[in-house]
Amino acid sequence: MRRRVEAIPGRPLPYGILGGCTEVIDVTDEHELLGVEWMALGCSPVRDTDWCAPDESPGDESPGESPGPPPGQKEFFSPIHEAADPVTIYAGVVCSTIGWSYQEAIEHVRASLELGEQQAVESAFWRYTLAPRAMDLTPPEGPVSIAQGVAALEGCLAESYGGVGTLHVPTGAAALLGCCNIAYRDENRLSTLAGNCVIVGSGYSAANSGPDGTPAPPGSAWLYISGPVVVRRGPIDVIPDRAGASIDRRVNDRRVLAERTYVPATTCTVCAVLVTTC
Repeated sequence: MRRRVEAIPGRPLPYGILGGCTEVIDVTDEHELLGVEWMALGCSPVRDTDWCAPDESPGDESPGESPGPPPGQKEFFSPIHEAADPVTIYAGVVCSTIGWSYQEAIEHVRASLELGEQQAVESAFWRYTLAPRAMDLTPPEGPVSIAQGVAALEGCLAESYGGVGTLHVPTGAAALLGCCNIAYRDENRLSTLAGNCVIVGSGYSAANSGPDGTPAPPGSAWLYISGPVVVRRGPIDVIPDRAGASIDRRVNDRRVLAERTYVPATTCTVCAVLVTTC
């Protein structure tokens, strides 16, 4: 008879959405787990000022052409209103009550959630936030190389956001980042040569869909870029909270569920491009 031992331990991938690129906030106000909203910072343009009027008369403009603001006159922009919605992830276990206590079930389901929660958050963030908001930069000719794709994405973000952004890469395409020195290890995170942070997500690989929700064709992968990413998360809830309530007495099975609510968010521009992985 085989001897029962401890499960083989695991740990989440180090450069995922809960890694060094992301500000992860353990919320103390449970209302934040219902969703959040804010006035975006850094999405409005910052302009230089032309203090000297051009050496031309007002009649030099072409008919119908807007002259724009007069020299020295400053423009004002309304802040962009943004919001993020919650997503609740869970892990559930079922086993016979014979030889498996309620406390053992709790320990098992909590460990399962903690190992797999990053992947679940990545998949939800990709499908519900990145894809619906993204501008597709893929040329009509089809997928581009990963170096060309990253260059296009970083250019897209830089045109509208002056800060450090976040490159979102499926794990299945991560190895290609090293072939052209696109990314390098920067302490506990990955960065591009332009300075943008890189999230490599197994949940991104599971989704790997474009802005319209269509999965990437074989031999290709979608990459996204966004502003900074902030993830709010609540505590782990174990259901049920009593040993007796966990038992299905019809079949003598014990069922225990662990769940946690997250509110992942990003800001300003989101761009996408399809790259070849062959």
